[in-house]
Amino acid sequence: MYMGSKDHKWLYPFAGPLLVSLAIVPFLESSAPAQLRKPPSAAPESRWPELSEIVVAAASEEQLGQDPAGTISGTILDETGALIEGAHVRLSREGQPGQDELSDREGEFSFSSVLAGPFELKVMFEGFTTHICSGTLRPGENYAVPPITLVVAGASTNIEVAMSQTEVAEAELKDQEKQRVVGALPNFYVTYDPVAPPLTARQKFNLAWKATTDPVNFMVTAGIAGMGQAATSFAGYGQGAQGYGKRFAAAYADSVTGTFLGGAILPSIFRQDPRYFYKGAGTAHSRILYALTRAVVCKNDKGHWQANYSAIVGSFASAGISNLYYPADRSRADSTIENTLVGIGSSAVTNVLQEFVFRKLTPHAPNYATAAP
Repeated sequence: MYMGSKDHKWLYPFAGPLLVSLAIVPFLESSAPAQLRKPPSAAPESRWPELSEIVVAAASEEQLGQDPAGTISGTILDETGALIEGAHVRLSREGQPGQDELSDREGEFSFSSVLAGPFELKVMFEGFTTHICSGTLRPGENYAVPPITLVVAGASTNIEVAMSQTEVAEAELKDQEKQRVVGALPNFYVTYDPVAPPLTARQKFNLAWKATTDPVNFMVTAGIAGMGQAATSFAGYGQGAQGYGKRFAAAYADSVTGTFLGGAILPSIFRQDPRYFYKGAGTAHSRILYALTRAVVCKNDKGHWQANYSAIVGSFASAGISNLYYPADRSRADSTIENTLVGIGSSAVTNVLQEFVFRKLTPHAPNYATAAP
């Protein structure tokens, strides 16, 4: 027999409130705000927007830095379509040291970690003509050069391809010694090959000797002495034949000391190239700036640009030596400094003329690929 009615009488006072609570709970859940009814086990809001911002910021910082390097690659063939193994490929860029590679047995070559900008490729292989091409590498680009086809060369070209760097420099030097503005004025100290091989010490001295003993140089010196005679410059020399002879000797001594000190002796000591490297490309403003700065900047024998110690020290030394044979019309120190500045300034002006005028007035000037803008 069931006895609950007697044993659980103590629950009767709580029955009413309990039933009321059970009745109103569904109503409270349906009317509560949405944020209060959110299950407590719901996942927290995603953090991906903040991570994306971090990635974008990092990418922005990378763009503010140096452009990523790229690669340059290609394939070398002959006229029959056969692959060429062992071809010498030289990569040249303005202001950067050259890089060299040999094509593999698949005829392929590749340069890695190349900075963005214009470039030039020179491909050489014995028995074939030298092939030169250029392009512009964008940041991070894998630049594929179109297939390069080498053409079989004649006997004379075969000899040139087999030349050593010194022999190539000698051949180009012979061409330079034929360069004359309007076919008369010597223009030996300019090269139109932007990647011309360096000169040996012997070649530097030979070039200086060629310049100072050229008949036109004597004619120009005679004209300078004549103008000085007419203007009675350096009155201590006097007038007449004796005065003219002293002025001629002084002007020629200036030419010899300046040429040999700045073009042979000091370039051999500092291992620098005394020539002006014709640019011939880019805007007029960039070419003028390039020409002016080459009075105090030059290439060393490794092809790197550096301060032109040879020209600066040479101008100062030549001006100091001139004090030994010029009349003491003023302070020796003032004269030395003034002559040094005049020498550097005249070199800058000459360079601008080389860039824009002399090239057009030099008959049969050799043609090479111009330097990168």
